[in-house]
Amino acid sequence: MPSFAAHRADLAQLADQHRIRQLLPRRGSDFASNDYLALASAPRLRDAVAAALASGVPVGSGGSRLLRGNSEEHEALEAEAAAFFGSEASLFFASGFAANAALFATLPQRGDLIVYDALVHASAHEGMRLGRADCVAAEHNQVDAFEAAIRQWRKGGGTGTPWIAVESLYSMDGDRAPLAALADLADACDAILLVDEAHATGVFGTAGRGLAEDLEGRGNVVTLRTCGKALGCEGALICGPRIVRDFLINRGRGFIFSTAPSPLMARAVRESLQILAHEPERRERLQGLVRHAERALAPAGVHPTGSQILPLVIGDDSATMRAAEAVQAAGFDVRGIRPPTVPPGTSRLRVSLTLNVTTEDVARLAALLQEVVR
Repeated sequence: MPSFAAHRADLAQLADQHRIRQLLPRRGSDFASNDYLALASAPRLRDAVAAALASGVPVGSGGSRLLRGNSEEHEALEAEAAAFFGSEASLFFASGFAANAALFATLPQRGDLIVYDALVHASAHEGMRLGRADCVAAEHNQVDAFEAAIRQWRKGGGTGTPWIAVESLYSMDGDRAPLAALADLADACDAILLVDEAHATGVFGTAGRGLAEDLEGRGNVVTLRTCGKALGCEGALICGPRIVRDFLINRGRGFIFSTAPSPLMARAVRESLQILAHEPERRERLQGLVRHAERALAPAGVHPTGSQILPLVIGDDSATMRAAEAVQAAGFDVRGIRPPTVPPGTSRLRVSLTLNVTTEDVARLAALLQEVVR
């Protein structure tokens, strides 16, 4: 049998279905990235990294955190992040995917139950696949569905800890989780609430502390805050009670056996937190851009979400990708999103608003979308 025959067959099937993925260069106005506050190329971050290099901070960590890879920059970031977000402790990972996968694979134990929102990120599913707890999906944003799943599990003899897993702001729909009601449910059911703040950190809350800022510091709340979106860097921070940090350091294979993130990136994230604290005008400008875009894009069929993520649901996969190609050819980087990333029948153009574009860019995109999507 030829080498990689099964892989070739799988790719051929994807190609027949017009679902083959490719890496594309950056082109056109940025309506696709998660660089919401335009910090990825901010002079303050470049200067902070340059100063760190000049002071002798190494580019690479040289090993895992438990060997020689632990740096003063990692420790400083984790202390500053915990203070900034209001958690007892935090732990830095190299990516949001790695952090989320480690969290779900490590914290819930055998005999526990994870009730997760049907639209949670693929990284959560990967962690659940690696973990030992039972898992069940709940209908998107329906608190009653979470409660019913926990009650049914208890009725069936479940005696462990329930874990409620949600995103505060969903990356493909731009809608928000009912966090206050979910926190009340967690209290009532002796559950632990896991909140992925990936798309809310930096954009919402006091000084960009996210949509879960009022829940941070509770003994039964753990948050994930990625650093590669609004913070403009890389990596992710898991924030919560100190026991969470200690347990991940001792039992989290994704942490124990991974080379530590670059100390330079830890330094960059520290600077991003300072920018959040001292440059509120970035969030204000983004909020103004969101309000403008909601009005401008409404005639094309975009419904307001109150967030920087504005989906234009087309439905049909092929029609969605044709529309994306037309928009990209006109100089706007808007990506088409298809199943399995979104549910079948909900293929869409995902319009992501960042400070890398202007109101004039939004107006031109709005006019084009009205022509392309009929």
